[in-house]
Amino acid sequence: MKLTRSAVERLKALILDHPEDPIVRVQVKDVDDQRLAFSITLEGRVLPDDEAQSVDGLTVAISAASAMRMSGITMDYQDPGGFKFLHTDDPNDLRLDLIHLN
Repeated sequence: MKLTRSAVERLKALILDHPEDPIVRVQVKDVDDQRLAFSITLEGRVLPDDEAQSVDGLTVAISAASAMRMSGITMDYQDPGGFKFLHTDDPNDLRLDLIHLN
């Protein structure tokens, strides 16, 4: 998974408002055969089966069940619009200021 600089900055701002929950958890689940649901939550700790990475002072935890499915996914944040999860075929897409987690 990759994060854009704007996503990192927004997540850091949210953590400043909720310092008791400094870990960003990202998960993906099936809605049906054709749709996925991504979730972002702030939590107090990394769980034992999580794949966790720190980037620019931000700790992101992805559950083991979601980790393989996050390959090729980029989390972005735009105001207005909020967080979006993008799947780009071009790893050098210059429209996104990317931070690689893996």
